[in-house]
Amino acid sequence: MLPKRDLPPQKHPYRVQPKAKIDLSQIKTNDDSLYPVGKKHGKELFKEMANEIGELQELLYAEGKHKLLVVMQAMDTGGKDGTIKDVFREVTPQGLRVASFKRPSENELAHDYLWRVHHQVPAKGECVIFNRSHYEDILAVRVREILPESVWSKRYDHIVNFEKMLVDEGTTIVKIFLCISHDEQKARLQARLDDRKKHWKFNPGDLDDRALWPKFMEAYQDVLSKTSTEHAPWFVIPADRKWYRNLVVAQIVIGALRSIKMSLPPVEFDPDEIVIE
Repeated sequence: MLPKRDLPPQKHPYRVQPKAKIDLSQIKTNDDSLYPVGKKHGKELFKEMANEIGELQELLYAEGKHKLLVVMQAMDTGGKDGTIKDVFREVTPQGLRVASFKRPSENELAHDYLWRVHHQVPAKGECVIFNRSHYEDILAVRVREILPESVWSKRYDHIVNFEKMLVDEGTTIVKIFLCISHDEQKARLQARLDDRKKHWKFNPGDLDDRALWPKFMEAYQDVLSKTSTEHAPWFVIPADRKWYRNLVVAQIVIGALRSIKMSLPPVEFDPDEIVIE
């Protein structure tokens, strides 16, 4: 039996429970147990879910009271761009924004590391997707040894408190880690080399990070374990199967939007009394 589409995020099987210890080596990255329907039927089901996300996001925008922040993290080739493109395909540009966090500029480095992030959080009625996020200021700086542990180790608590403030101010936060296997990343990198139209996607620097895979997995495990909270949970999504990844992320987004319990704003006129000549 398929799970209900509005399965509450609190009961989702891929949710990281607060203080739970995560071992990413035990994640079955090609899992399809939540939707064992196959690729063809999965894509058909996904169309319905994408439409529902579009309707719910329009309601979020129309009501103008609540905010949704979706954080996307993954290793290189993990599917962040594709997931965003697919899951939000039926959403109108109004009220939707994607913020990407790359190497900080000199001006950003002159401020605290959350300064540039706070500028991008959603306003009322808005859905914002972080394509990479403030978590890079733990992950990247730790694995690449940009900053000492005495600096980045304090940032777990900083971020938990920052997200709690956003939630207290009316933001619903959903954090997604797209989990692919080492072998799947190799296949996707090779596909970019084999297809001339995809050469622009290939960055030789990605191979440097691939060589650091064990260190990145260790860093991600700590982030997931230490910063998944009741107010801002992490979800570890098996992402080797793109169609399945899309279904699961769509279901989580639907559950988050439905949990807000939105309604259309009242109008200050009687539609029955309006006559359009």
